[in-house]
Amino acid sequence: MSTAYIHNYEHLAHELDKLDQLISHRAAALRQRRQSMPEDARNKLYISYEEFDWLLTDLSALPPLVERRKQIESLHDEINRRSKISVAHGIFLPMAHLERLFTLSPFELQAIIICLAPELRPKYHTLYAYLQDDMTRQKPRIDLILDLLCFSEPDRWQARTYFSDDAPLFRYGLLRYLDDQQDLQLDPRILAYILGSNRIDERLTPVCRVLEPLQDMGQVFIDSQLKTRITRLVEQYGSSGKLTLYLQGQQGAGKRDLARGICGQLGCPLLYLDASAPDAEALLQTVFRETLLLQAALYIDHADSHDERFARRLEILVMEYGGLVILAGEKAWMSKFDQLAFQSVHLPAADGSLRQAAWENALQGSFPKNDVIAYSAQLAHQFRLTPGQIKAALQSAAHSSMMSNRAITINDLHAACRNQSNQKLAEIALKITPRCHWDDIILPESTLWQLREICNHVKYRHRIFSEWGFDAKLTHGKGLSVLFFGPPGTGKTLAAEVIAAELQLDLYKVDLSGVVSKYIGETEKNLARIFDEAESSNAILFFDEADALFGKRTGIADAHDRYANIETSYLLQKMEEYEGIAILATNLRENMDESFVRRLRFIIEFPFPDAINRAEIWKAQFPSQVPLGDIDYEFLAEQFPVAGGHIKNIVLNAAFLAAQDGGRIQMEHLLDGTRQEFEKIGKLWNEGMVWAK
Repeated sequence: MSTAYIHNYEHLAHELDKLDQLISHRAAALRQRRQSMPEDARNKLYISYEEFDWLLTDLSALPPLVERRKQIESLHDEINRRSKISVAHGIFLPMAHLERLFTLSPFELQAIIICLAPELRPKYHTLYAYLQDDMTRQKPRIDLILDLLCFSEPDRWQARTYFSDDAPLFRYGLLRYLDDQQDLQLDPRILAYILGSNRIDERLTPVCRVLEPLQDMGQVFIDSQLKTRITRLVEQYGSSGKLTLYLQGQQGAGKRDLARGICGQLGCPLLYLDASAPDAEALLQTVFRETLLLQAALYIDHADSHDERFARRLEILVMEYGGLVILAGEKAWMSKFDQLAFQSVHLPAADGSLRQAAWENALQGSFPKNDVIAYSAQLAHQFRLTPGQIKAALQSAAHSSMMSNRAITINDLHAACRNQSNQKLAEIALKITPRCHWDDIILPESTLWQLREICNHVKYRHRIFSEWGFDAKLTHGKGLSVLFFGPPGTGKTLAAEVIAAELQLDLYKVDLSGVVSKYIGETEKNLARIFDEAESSNAILFFDEADALFGKRTGIADAHDRYANIETSYLLQKMEEYEGIAILATNLRENMDESFVRRLRFIIEFPFPDAINRAEIWKAQFPSQVPLGDIDYEFLAEQFPVAGGHIKNIVLNAAFLAAQDGGRIQMEHLLDGTRQEFEKIGKLWNEGMVWAK
């Protein structure tokens, strides 16, 4: 009675026993044929009548050879029975698995065994050389395989089709030719698979890796309803069905985690392919073969970086290999599949509640429970990071704390979040590192109150929009747009810095000279790029001298006016769509288009400072460590009606004068610095202004 194989190696040894019988059969046939060969035919100098007649004689029906074939067939049947029993008992036999995966015939399986044998036992090098009558031919060739497996001429003719390019052995790369295009060799990945190793093909390691499935879909931070719909669709096809998904979303939006979660539901691994790698497209068929060997779903990242030709190639391979293929990219998928079950899914940016859940998950174990809840809420609604960026931010903060040999702090997390924000904005706007705080800005109380209100609008926006439901009421206009207006030097830029420091956000000053273009359509492109990058930058946009860009629309006198108005209308649209913080600064409020003004949340005037405020501004300009003489701040404030920006310049000029004149700032240095500033700005300097010591 047939029994199951103990393990794979017992099965392979049994297959080699059968191969030995096939070789013995072939050797016996060769000996009989050579023995019957006419003596004069052996020297090959000429062809005799006897040799001619011998060549036309069929020796295959000799009784000894027929008996050997029966023994081989009996052994073949025994191996088949034991293989089926083994599979039924859950014993993994790679050869049986290859047969199912690639729909191989018994002949093709035996061809693989013939090519496998020299890799397992060196004796087959010598045996193959003998059978091929050439000591240099130690690998099997097609004729040798035909000689071993075919017992009649029609069998040989039919079996040659197994070696065509579109037959499984070569189409799936199971066998390959060596350099001379005659000797055959088992593919190294298939050899390793047969021997029980299922590590990824070494040719794929530069572009592929295996990702473990996520067993808990709760670890996938995307909209729960969207997760349910996608999971329901995938379950209809299963891991082996021919389904292709395209997940569109920004980097880190959770596309990969969603794919891993799907694989967790299906109970299969996920093979990751970076389609942006140079050799990715050339290795695509090998990648699909790997999904069969691993019984994995395929995840193709950056799929949107390829053209229509890639899509066509992809469709063919999915139809041939089957399985679940998940494409991922940031741009919309434009290609169409004619024969493929295909679904495109857009993954929106995570809202505040999802970001908070992602932070809570990431921070577990790093902080006490109460701090985890508080920090998660704060970070989630202060920084619009993707789940992937949240993981990276925590890792960056952990590294910073390790380098300083201390525990992670909330400040580490804030800094890491800013670093995770989209740094492309720095290519089109000037990044300003905030160094000023509330104590550094001198303004009327009413103005300071409004600035603090701006900060409160940012801090509590999550409660208003998410918890209180205003998000569902507003399709646009959820951003925070602010106008600062007032004379030059009155603190508009400084106020933007203070707000950025309070909110711990980056501040980017937009260079209008690089935005406005004389070429039609270029200004819109530049603006679109700024706002698109700003959406994911978690930064404050600061437009100085904004009336140059956000000015009033005019009557249409010529084509230039018409396109200028189009630019203004486009700006209105982008401002409506933008959900971040934008601060516009102008010297003249009346120059601003009323449509912009109507869409602003705050309009704050920065008045020219009076004498009392000027005295405070003078005092605030000196660092604590600067050496000072007897400074009369009231005199300076009363005598010189200049704004804070000019006062800052005067103090800096005086510092340099003092450095070369004794090293202590005195009143005469400040007066000389004031005179220099007056001359620079064209303001009349009155020599009669005398300070009494």
